[in-house]
Formats: sequence, structure tokens, C-alpha cells
Amino acid sequence: MWWGVAAALLANVLYSGGFVLEKRALAALPEVTVRRPGRLLRLVLGSPLWIGGSLALAAGFAAQLIVYRTLPIAAAQGIFVSGLVLLVLLSARLLGEETTGRERYALAAILGALLMVVLSLDEGTDTVSHGAPYPLVLLLCVPSLAGGVWLYRAAERRASRRHRMPTTGVEYGVAVGLLYGVSSLAIKGVSGYWSGGDIGGALLGVLRSPYPYLLLFTGAFGLVMSQAALQRCRASLIVPVCTTVTCLYTAVLGTLSFGEALPDDPLRLALRLAGTALAVTVLLTMPKHDPAPQPPAPAKELTPP
Repeated sequence: MWWGVAAALLANVLYSGGFVLEKRALAALPEVTVRRPGRLLRLVLGSPLWIGGSLALAAGFAAQLIVYRTLPIAAAQGIFVSGLVLLVLLSARLLGEETTGRERYALAAILGALLMVVLSLDEGTDTVSHGAPYPLVLLLCVPSLAGGVWLYRAAERRASRRHRMPTTGVEYGVAVGLLYGVSSLAIKGVSGYWSGGDIGGALLGVLRSPYPYLLLFTGAFGLVMSQAALQRCRASLIVPVCTTVTCLYTAVLGTLSFGEALPDDPLRLALRLAGTALAVTVLLTMPKHDPAPQPPAPAKELTPP
């Protein structure tokens, strides 16, 4: 279990560092859009800084395989979301992004909600499952993918309107978070096949499952959608929203689909449900727009003496 905790903490560092590197790279590039994915890929692949960030994110995904082999889904998500603190610190230090007081309170509430989820865990009774019925996985994942793409397109349409308020990117974060939630379930599914020394059998089993194809879809669409959103919005807000949605999605639907039972103890059950409800409530009440930029004060005219 301690290997899983160490891998989760390492994944937090890799994810936070990767997002910050990609954000810095995107700030130096021309505007990218999901309507021109070929141009977007050409621009980002020409940036060494962006490639470094993407390699860090890929290493974070690899660390997740170890995490899901050794920790229950809900416990893993509690550790993953704690990485939001590191992300906000790096964004302020390296990107010069400042969060508002309301957003800081929201992040504190999210961390409080996740603490409640972690306190609901019991190492003696929590089990780690390694398989799920394919029809149930597809029943949960396919509508989520469609909903994420639809929500992103709706946010794009609103962002293209004239005289709009500057968006914080909450809708973008939710949309990308749904895709990454499906990706997280797929990684959990893949991790269940790497249990022994039969690499060929494990690889064949993975290819016969829906998981690699879900990963291909979420990887392609998530890459294009997340880069356009990162360039337009603050990483210190969009990444926490995306991470929160991903972790809640994985914790709730992953627990259901992989059959990892909820706590029997009433107090632990109340903590897990209340923590999940608090995180969702905070997410829904976060500001959707940044304050409009203030026009410069008119210069005072000098009158001759």
C-alpha cells in the first residue's frame, strides 16, 4: 500500500509540473483552437517546453497504474486531489497567476471535502478490485464522453459571442474533467491485467477489452480540448476544476463499476457521502467569469498657470 501512496504523490508532482510547463509554452504560442486540431498539434509539437510538460503528464499516467494496483479507487482520488495545493503554488510562482479570495475559499473547501473522503477510508476493510463488467463500463463512459464534448462545444459557442464577460474556464474544466475521468477508469481497468509475469497474455487481454480504445479517444480529444482551454484560462482555476471532476467521477463511478464497496460503518459512510456532496456544491458555485478589465483612468489635463 505504501508503494501506492508514494506513486500517487509522485503523480501529483508530475501532473502539476506538466500542466504548468504546458501553460508556459502555450502562452508563447499563437492562439490555438479545437476547430483546427492539425494546426494546434503542429504548434505544440514545435515547442520543447510543451513536449517536456507532456512527457511529465505521460509519466503521471504511468504512475497511476501502480496506484490503482495497490490502493482503493476512493483512496487514490483523495491523494490525487491533494495535488491541487502544489498546482496553485506553482501557478502563482511560475506563471504569476493570482487567485481571488472566493476561489481560495473554494479550494480550501474542496481540500476539506477530500479530507472527509480520506477519513472515511479503512485499510482493514477497503478492498482493491481489478475487474469490471465491460457493458457497465461502456454504459457509464460513452454518455460521459458525449456529455464532455457537448459541454465543451457549448462553452466555445458562448466564448465566441461579442461583448462577453471574461470566462474563468469552469465549463472547460468540467468538460475536460469528464474525459479524464473516463481515462482514469480505463487506466484502472488496464492495471488489473498486469498482475503476473505473463506479459503476452496481459497485453492480449488488454487489447480485447474496451480500455485501450477509451484511452485513445480520451487522449486525442482531451489533448486538443485541454490545450485550447489552458491557453485561454488560468491554470490555477481550470486545472483544479478539471481535477476535482475527474477525481469525483472516478471515485463514485469507479467504486460502482469495479465493485469496491462503500463503508459499512455509518460514520465513515456519512463522511464519504458528505465530502463528495461538498466538493460538488463548491464546484457548482464557483464564479464563471473573471472581473471585466477596468479601463485606464483618463489623464488629467494640465491647465496653464
